Amino acid sequence: MAAELNTLTRELGTIERREPLAGGSINRAWRLTLKGGRVLFAKTHPNPPSDFFTAEAAGLETLAEANAIRVPRVLAVSQQGLVLEWLDGRPGGRHWQRMGEQLAALHGHSRRQFGFSRDNYCGLTPQPNPAMDDGFAFFAEARLLHQCRLARDRGRLDSGPVRRLEWLAGRLERWIPPQPASLIHGDLWAGNAHCGPAGEPVLIDPATHYGWAEAELAMTTLFGGFPAAFYDAYLAHGAVAPDWEERADLYNLYHRLNHLNLFGAAYHGGVVSVIRRYAPQ
Repeated sequence: MAAELNTLTRELGTIERREPLAGGSINRAWRLTLKGGRVLFAKTHPNPPSDFFTAEAAGLETLAEANAIRVPRVLAVSQQGLVLEWLDGRPGGRHWQRMGEQLAALHGHSRRQFGFSRDNYCGLTPQPNPAMDDGFAFFAEARLLHQCRLARDRGRLDSGPVRRLEWLAGRLERWIPPQPASLIHGDLWAGNAHCGPAGEPVLIDPATHYGWAEAELAMTTLFGGFPAAFYDAYLAHGAVAPDWEERADLYNLYHRLNHLNLFGAAYHGGVVSVIRRYAPQ
């Protein structure tokens, strides 16, 4: 691991100290101090997919270009790891309000087609991002059915829920309103909402693509949710329907399926419950 970190930082400087950081469930994380005192953040994986870190780097760079909300600057990338600027601070009193305002600004970047310039990953799960004009077809095929097939093939979802999910995926217009293709982070739960040195909002660990803004908001409600100030500020500046939360479970079925594929049976009940709610027969 030391050799991999040294290779990553070769053009940035000599590592004097490397400290492992806790919190990641997929990658190893490091606080690196270079000769001269510069501090960097690095993440590594012993055997990642060959494009795993380059895909994340591309997502971070696209989010940075939007100039709406801060993300760490990419300093070095290889097959085994990624080095980013070190961003760490304490949130100020308007932190969550600013997060909501700036996420709404990010979602204001839209284009005609859903998808992204390349495929990437949500966690370690491959996330296909084909260019598609139809948001319903994109969410059905590249999100729900993609995860469904992975779960079926791994023996984590049997034929009954699979059939119901296929039925559901073909009828998304029954519950979801038409929406533009917005630039979204793609994996925005509380653990990926960070704080910079001046107390500014920072997003980390993206699964960047052009998708539905409502789906991004729905993801924020998983695993504890965000404070009310965030949602109030977002709704004051964003363009989603005020009843977006009524559809959150349907959007989050994608992430529940992904957790089933990544972490196993503990997420099976939640997946099946949502499928039965929308496809009872």
